[in-house]
Amino acid sequence: MKLFKEIAFASALSLAALFTLGDAQAHEVKLGDLVIHHPWSRQSPMAASVAAGFMTITNTGKEDDRLVKATSEIAPVTQIHDMKMEGDVMKMVELPDGIVIPAGGTVKLKPKSLHIMFMDVKQQPAEGTSFTGTLTFEKAGTVTVDYEVAAPGADMGDMH
Repeated sequence: MKLFKEIAFASALSLAALFTLGDAQAHEVKLGDLVIHHPWSRQSPMAASVAAGFMTITNTGKEDDRLVKATSEIAPVTQIHDMKMEGDVMKMVELPDGIVIPAGGTVKLKPKSLHIMFMDVKQQPAEGTSFTGTLTFEKAGTVTVDYEVAAPGADMGDMH
């Protein structure tokens, strides 16, 4: 009977470790009805004074929310941006009103699209490291996130 209890206990610990590992690899943060999935950035050239942040934000609630502000430990200026075509030229534009996260919907911040722009970066974070930032939502409030830094040229598919 004692051996059975030890095996059962060891099995329970193994399962708990597996579930914990899955959560760590998922790299998501919850804030109220919002789930921020895998915040990440790409390593930029060391001489660059900008970097960008990406993630997927899911709103499981019944009301829209809005990402209204972002901050970062790597940049004194952090803005919410989108990319828009003007004629034949792709231009980056600041979104001073933020990004609506629709009720029951998901918004992807990704390269060449919606993103967080880190400006006046003094030292670029290296691939394989991470840095901290905050996201402020109109209704849900503020949450701290850790951006994992990927290789230059990485995209969302490379981050899973």
